[in-house]
Amino acid sequence: MAVSEEECSSAKSGSSGPSSSSSSASRYYLSKCVFRGSVVLHVLHAHIRSPSSNDVVFGKETSIELVVIDEDGNVQSVFDQPVFGTLKDLAILPWNEKFRAARDPQLWGKDLLVATSDSGKLSLLTFCNEMHRFVPVTHIQLSNPGNQMDFPGRKLAVDSSGCFIAASAYEDRLALFSLSMSSGDIIDERIVYPSESEGTASTSRSIQRTSISVTIWSICFISQDSRQPSKEHNPVLALIINRREALLNELLLLEWNVKARKIFVISQYVEAGPLAHDIVEVPNSGGLAFLFRAGDVLLMDLRDHRNPSCVCKTNLNFLPHAMEEQTYVEDSCKLHDVDDERFSVAACALLELSDYDPMCIDSDNGGANSGYKYICSWSWEPENNRDPKMIFCVDTGEFFMIEVLFNSEGPKVNLSECLYKGLPCKALLWVEGGYLAALVEMGDGMVLKLEDGRLCYTNPIQNIAPILDMEVVDYHDEKHDQMFACCGVAPEGSLRIIRNGINVENLHRTASIYQGVSGTWTVRMKVTDSHHSFLVLSFLDETRILSVGLSFTDVTDSVGFQPNVCTLACGLVTDGLLVQIHRSTVKLCLPTKASHSEGIPLSSPICTSWSPDNVGISLGAVGHNFIVVSTTNPCFLFILGVRLLSVYQYEIYEMQHLVLQNELSCISIPGQEIEQKQSNSSISANNSSISSFQSGVDINKTFVIGTHKPSVEIWFFAPGGGITVVACGTISLTNTIGSVKSDSIPQDVRLVSADKYYVLAGLRNGMLLRFEWPAEPCPSSPINMVDTALSSTNLVNSVTNAFDKRNDLPSMLQLIAIRRIGITPIFLVPLGDTLDADIIVLADRPWLLHSARQGLSYTSISFQPATHVTPVSCVEFPKGILFVAENSLHLVEMGHGKRLNVQKFHLEGTPRKVLYHDESKMLLVMRTELNCGPCLSDICCVDSLSGSVLSSFRLELGETGKSMELVRVGSEQVLVVGTSLSSGPHTMPTGEAESCKGRLLVLCLDHVQNSDSGSMTFCSKAGSSSQKTSPFHEIVTYAPELLSSSSLGSSPDDNSSDGIKLHENEVWQFRLAYATKWPGVVLKICPYLDRYFLATAGNAFYVCGFPNDNPQRVRRYAMGRTRYMITSLTAHLTRIAVGDCRDGILLYSYHEEAKKLELLYNDPSQRIVADCILMDADTAVVSDRKGSIAVLCSDHLEASDNAGAQCNMTLSCAYFMAEIAMSIKKGSYSYRLPADDVLEGGNGPKTNVDSLQNTIIASTLLGSIMIFIPLSREEYELLEVVQARLVVHHLTAPVLGNDHHEFRSRENRVGVPKILDGDILTQFLELTSMQQKMILSLEQPDMVKPSLKPLLPSHVSVNQNMEHVHAVVNNIVRQLLRACLSKCCQI
Repeated sequence: MAVSEEECSSAKSGSSGPSSSSSSASRYYLSKCVFRGSVVLHVLHAHIRSPSSNDVVFGKETSIELVVIDEDGNVQSVFDQPVFGTLKDLAILPWNEKFRAARDPQLWGKDLLVATSDSGKLSLLTFCNEMHRFVPVTHIQLSNPGNQMDFPGRKLAVDSSGCFIAASAYEDRLALFSLSMSSGDIIDERIVYPSESEGTASTSRSIQRTSISVTIWSICFISQDSRQPSKEHNPVLALIINRREALLNELLLLEWNVKARKIFVISQYVEAGPLAHDIVEVPNSGGLAFLFRAGDVLLMDLRDHRNPSCVCKTNLNFLPHAMEEQTYVEDSCKLHDVDDERFSVAACALLELSDYDPMCIDSDNGGANSGYKYICSWSWEPENNRDPKMIFCVDTGEFFMIEVLFNSEGPKVNLSECLYKGLPCKALLWVEGGYLAALVEMGDGMVLKLEDGRLCYTNPIQNIAPILDMEVVDYHDEKHDQMFACCGVAPEGSLRIIRNGINVENLHRTASIYQGVSGTWTVRMKVTDSHHSFLVLSFLDETRILSVGLSFTDVTDSVGFQPNVCTLACGLVTDGLLVQIHRSTVKLCLPTKASHSEGIPLSSPICTSWSPDNVGISLGAVGHNFIVVSTTNPCFLFILGVRLLSVYQYEIYEMQHLVLQNELSCISIPGQEIEQKQSNSSISANNSSISSFQSGVDINKTFVIGTHKPSVEIWFFAPGGGITVVACGTISLTNTIGSVKSDSIPQDVRLVSADKYYVLAGLRNGMLLRFEWPAEPCPSSPINMVDTALSSTNLVNSVTNAFDKRNDLPSMLQLIAIRRIGITPIFLVPLGDTLDADIIVLADRPWLLHSARQGLSYTSISFQPATHVTPVSCVEFPKGILFVAENSLHLVEMGHGKRLNVQKFHLEGTPRKVLYHDESKMLLVMRTELNCGPCLSDICCVDSLSGSVLSSFRLELGETGKSMELVRVGSEQVLVVGTSLSSGPHTMPTGEAESCKGRLLVLCLDHVQNSDSGSMTFCSKAGSSSQKTSPFHEIVTYAPELLSSSSLGSSPDDNSSDGIKLHENEVWQFRLAYATKWPGVVLKICPYLDRYFLATAGNAFYVCGFPNDNPQRVRRYAMGRTRYMITSLTAHLTRIAVGDCRDGILLYSYHEEAKKLELLYNDPSQRIVADCILMDADTAVVSDRKGSIAVLCSDHLEASDNAGAQCNMTLSCAYFMAEIAMSIKKGSYSYRLPADDVLEGGNGPKTNVDSLQNTIIASTLLGSIMIFIPLSREEYELLEVVQARLVVHHLTAPVLGNDHHEFRSRENRVGVPKILDGDILTQFLELTSMQQKMILSLEQPDMVKPSLKPLLPSHVSVNQNMEHVHAVVNNIVRQLLRACLSKCCQI
C-alpha cells in the first residue's frame, strides 16, 4: 500500500538532502536476453536474403527469427533479431519487376517484410548482408506509439502482385498504400478510411465517416482478372466485420479508386448460419476466396465485386475421421483451462500486452457455438499456379487438404480425408519439398511431410513457452550451470534442461591422464578422403598417433612419426605422404598398411627428413605440395617441396629460402577453394558470388603469417620465381590512455572465403581481429619492404623483381572488426578443409565463428574451457570434435541443426514448480492437470539424466498443488507443500481473495535400498585395453535422449567412474509427516532464517516453524495481512517482501521475541506482482504482470530518525520487458576488466570490479530468459551515453521504428532511471571499427542529439573512447552473460 508524500516526509527530512538520498538509493543494472522467446505467432515464406533463397520467417512477439528448413526437414536458425518493440502483424511484399526502376539495386529480386508494431508505424524491412539482419527500408507513421483500438496496424494484407498494402485497426478504420513504380519514395499513395478528422495529418481527402462502429475481424485483397489493364487496376479489399449488437458478421467489399483518391463500399454479403471469422483469397483464381465460419467453409465467387455469391459450402462438423493408427491428442492446449489463478491473471496481462484478439472465437465468451469445429490455421501449397491446394487445421487438431478445381461448370472443392491428428495449431506454413511447419501455441511445433496422401511427423519445432518456474544449478560439479525449467501446459507439459549456445552431444571422455598436451591434429590419408585417418597428439616430449574410428588405436610406429619429440605441426602434403615438423627436423613418412588400408605394403614405414643448418625450427605448416617452416635467431623462412625419386622414395627440397625482417609468430596455409554452392535450404544462402582472389595470384601457392611487428601478411610464391607480399595488415591497438599495446602479437591467422576473402587474426591478448581488402584499390606503389616481414635481401630470387611484375601489390588490409574474446591467446581451428568452413575460436572457452557472416559473428559452444581442439570425422561420427580439457580427451558432436539448446523430458500434466534436491541429485516437480484417474495433482521425483519419474506423492481428490519449498528442519530437509481445495477462482475481480481453503503438507524424503538388482542400468564403455594402447574404449551405442548432453561422464563422487548411471539403486520416496487445513489457498511458501518458513493464505501470511525440530509438528508464530491477494513471498535475512495483486511490494520485519510482524516500507506504485526477490535487506526486484521489472530501494530511509514509520520505497530503476517474468532468481558473479583501464589514477571513470555481484535471472511466459547485471555508476554512465547514440543511429536503431526510450519506459513513471538495454549495446560489437568511431564521435550533427553528453573528458581521443567502450561492453555484456548460464548467446 503506497503511502502519501506527506506521511513519509518526516522520514525523508532526516536524510542529508535529495542528492544524498538519491545517491544512496541508486542501483544500476544492464539487461540482456540470453534466450529469446520461442512462441511463434506468424510464419511466412519468402526470398529474403537473395532471389534464390527459400527463407522462413518466424514472427514472435518481441523478435523476428529467420530459419531454413533443409532437405531432411530440420529447422535451422539463421538469426533471431530483437525488434525493441511488440510485433502486431507480419506480411510478405513480393518482388515485382515493375518496381525495378523504383527500388535500390540491392533490393532487386528480393521480397520485403512488412510489419506493424506498437511503434505506430508500418515498416518495410529488407535483409542486409553486411549486418546479417533486417534493416528498415522505410517507416510510415500510422498512429501514436501503443496499442490503440481505432488506429490501423492490427491486421495486414498485401496484394498478390505486391502493388498494395492494407492495414486495419481493431475497430472502425483501415489504411491503404500503393507502391511507387518510379524513383523516389517506395510508398506512392496512401489513404485512410474512414478519413481522419480535420487537422490530423493525412493525405486522404474528406470521406464521410461511416455512422456505425464496426470491429474488423479479417482483411484480404481480392485479385482481379489478369486480362484487365493494369492502368485501370483499382484494388478491392474484402473485410469481415461485426457491427455493434449484430448477431452475425458480414463480408464487406471496398474499392480504392486511386485516381480519385476515394474508397467506396461496393457490396456487402451476409448469410444466415455460423459466425464468419476469416476471409482468405484463393491464389491465382482471379477473384475466389474462402470464407471461414465456425462449422463450415464457404467458397465465395467475388469476381463480380458487386454481386458476391457462394459457390460451394463445406461442413466442418462432418469431416472425414482420422486414421486409427494416428496418434490422437484429445486434450486441447488452452490457456483458460489452467487452474492457477496467478497464471490466469498473468495470461490476461499478456493478452492485454499483445492486443487481445476479439476474433478469438474459441474462448468461453466468444460468439461461436463451442460445439462447432472451426479452422484455426491454414497454408497454401507453394508455387502451384493451376489447382490451388490448402492444408488446414481445425480446433480439434485434425489436418485436412482442400483443393479448388476449375472446369467448364465452374470452380469446385475437393476435401481430403484426415491427413494427421495432433494438437491444434496457431500457424501453418507449406514449404517446398512437401514439408509443413505446424506451430503450436503452448507446446512444441512440428515439421510434417506430405507423403502418399498423408502427413508424417518429421522433426520438432521446439517451443519452451510458457516457463512457469526454473531452477539453476551447477549440475554434478561440471563448472557450468544448467537451467531446469517447467515448460508448457497439459498435454504438452515438459521439464526442459536449457543451455545457451550450441548444443554438444558428448560421445566419450577419457580419464584425466593427458597432462602436457601441446597440440592436436587430424590428418587424412588422401586429399579426397571424406573422413580423417589419424589423430596426432603432441606432448612436451612425446608424439602419439591414433587411428580414427570406433576404437582409437595407437599406430605411431606404423606411421613413422618421431615418437620422442614435441610435434610443432603436421599434415598431408600429398596423397599417402604425411609430414611431421618438430624442433630440429621436417620428416616425411609413408605409413604402412598396418596403420591404414591405403598404406604401403611393407613391414615398416619409409621416412625421409630435412633439417636447417645449425638452427632450430620454431614454426611450421603443411599444405598441398609444399611445406613452410621458420626459424628464430637468425630468422629464416624456408619453403619446401616434395619430389619423387623412385618407388616409395621421396625427397624434401628447398624451393625458397628467405631472411626475415621480423620474427614470425604463426603460419597457416589456406584450405581448399571450392565453388559457391547454391542451396535453397542453405543457412548461408547469398546471391552474391565470391569475389576473385588477387589478380594473377594462385591461392594454392599462398600462405598467411603473423609477425612480431605486429602484422598479418599474405605471401605468394611462384615455383622457380620470387616471393610476393599479396596483402599486409598492420596491428596497431592502443589502450585507453593512448599507449600502444605490447601484447598484440598474432597467435593464429586464417584466410577465409565466404562471399569475399578476409583474414582472421587471433591475438595473444585474447582479441580477435578481422581484416578485409579495401573496397577501392590501393595506390599502385608498393609498400616499403621494411614494412613487411621480408628483408631487402632474398637468398634465392630478387623480391624487387617479383614486385615489378605486379606493381599493384601488396594491398593494405583494412581492420574491419575487433572483439575481445577473453584474456588467453586465441587459436583458430577450422572445422573443414575448405576456405568457407566455420571456425572454432578457442580462448577462455570455445566459440563457433560463422565464416559466412559479415563482421565477427560467433556463438558459444556448450562446453567447458579447453586448451586444444581439432575436428574428428569418421563414418560413426562424421561431425566429431575432440577437445582437450582438464587433462582429458573429450569426443563430442555439435548439434548444428537444433534451433534451441534444450533437452526435453516429457511429463504428464502441467509442471508448476521445480526444485533441485542436493542429497539425492534429483528434481522435485509439482504437476497439475494430470489425466490419471481422480488425481489431478502430485509431487514427483524425476531423474535429472533420463527424465524418468522415480516416485510420486499424489494429492487428494480435487486438490491442486500450488507451491512447494525445501525447508531445513535441524539437520535434514523437508518439502513443505501448499495446495488449494477449491476448483474455482481464488481472486475476485477487485483483487481481493476469495474465501477458499487449502492444505499445508510436510513431506520427508526417505531413501531405501532397491533390492531389485535389475533396476540398475549402466551405460558402460566396452573394452579393457590399457590407456597407453588407446585413450578411448570402444564407443558404445546409446539412446541420446536418455543422456544429459552436458554430462561428460560421472562426477568424481560417482562410484561408477566407468560409465553413466541411469538409475540409482537408492530409491527416494515421499513420506507424509504433517498435514493440516489452511484458512486460504497456499499460493506461496518461503524458507525464513533457517528455522522458520513463511506461508500464505489468501491475503494473509504466517511465520511458521517446527517446534523441537520435529517435522510432524508445525506452529504458527505470527500473522500479517494485506488488502489484496498475495501473489509473491520472499525473504532475505530478517526482511520479508510480500507482493499482492494491487498494492505491489510490502516490506516486513519479524520480531522473534515479541512474535510480531511489522510493516516497514510500501511500494510507491500500484502493481500486479508476478514475482519478487530481495537482493539484500534494502533492495527488492519485482516483476509485474504487464511486462515490467523494477528495482525498489529502502536504504535511503534507514538513516532517518523515523525509519520505523511506514514510508514509500524509492523506485531506483525500471525496465519494460514487454514480457511477463513469472519467475525471478538471484545469482552471483565476479569479473575484472582489463588492466589497461581508462585514465587509471585520474579523474575518469573506474571500471575495475573484483567482488561478488548479484545478478538477476528472469524467465517469461513467452519462453525468454533475461538477466540483469549490476553495474558501477561509472560503467552505467559510460554505457548510457553509448546507448543513447546507438538508438538513434540508422545501423542500430530499433528496426520497427520504436522510440527506444518510450518503449522501455512504458508502465513506469516519468523520470524513473532506466535499466540499460544490453541487446542494443551488443550491436556496438557488430559494427566495423569505422562505424564504431562514427557513433562515438560527437562530430555527427545529423545523428547525435544536442542533449547527449560526451563519453569522456575532452582530452581523451575517439580511439581511446572506443577502446574503453570495447573494454566495458566486452567484459560486462559478454563475460557477465556467460557467467549466469555459463554459456553466452549469439552476438
